Amino acid sequence: MEIKNTVSIITGGASGIGEACARKIIEAGGRVGILDLNEERGKNLIGQLGDAARFFKADVTSESDVEAAIAEVMASFGSIHVTINCAGIGIPAKVLSKKGPIQMDTFRKVVEVNLFGTMNVLRLSAHEMLKNNPNEDGEKGVVINTASIAAYEGQIGQASYSASKAALVGMTLPIAREFAEYGIRINTIAPGLIDTPLFDALSPQVKESLKMSVPFPRRMGKPNEFATLACHIIENPMINGETIRLDGALRMAAR
Repeated sequence: MEIKNTVSIITGGASGIGEACARKIIEAGGRVGILDLNEERGKNLIGQLGDAARFFKADVTSESDVEAAIAEVMASFGSIHVTINCAGIGIPAKVLSKKGPIQMDTFRKVVEVNLFGTMNVLRLSAHEMLKNNPNEDGEKGVVINTASIAAYEGQIGQASYSASKAALVGMTLPIAREFAEYGIRINTIAPGLIDTPLFDALSPQVKESLKMSVPFPRRMGKPNEFATLACHIIENPMINGETIRLDGALRMAAR
């Protein structure tokens, strides 16, 4: 699918990899609806991106929030061709610790945002994609979800995060098979260490240690590299039902 003149919904789009995707898509001639809870950052970003972008404060786990945001995207731009789910959280917690067993509310919150939130947005946005006119391949839309290499090599304390991200990997192929009937592709990106605001609180020493754990290139990934891959997935019609690692050959240790 050519990005020019398309409309994309990007969750978690006010910062990090979501922001990078928004900028990359607009550079290619597309328009974006950004969904995020950070209203201040979202509005500042829209001020930079101009008329090709709209911001909507939305909790991805809320059906009413997402329905309202999608309705506003449709009213503003007339269609939705691409959905990129970047919203997600991680709350480190051991299943058994000195404080006792993990709190189920903690486990539930991570799964709710990362898995249920992703499903909530993709199902509602894909429903709007059905209205699009197909291109020469019969394609009407593209969905890209964000997992993590923790789906494969989760570390101690990442049980909830790894479970939620592994679920995204697991549902990619069955949804791709289902959506084939409608001309909608779905793929997942599983990034490794990407240098986003999430890591800003770490000391320079810790960040340097993280960089040295990546085989090559020996650094953390850049948000723009995630965005570049996302745009390639959009434009390459044969990439479907796939999870792509973006990690510099990193394999996470136990801790």
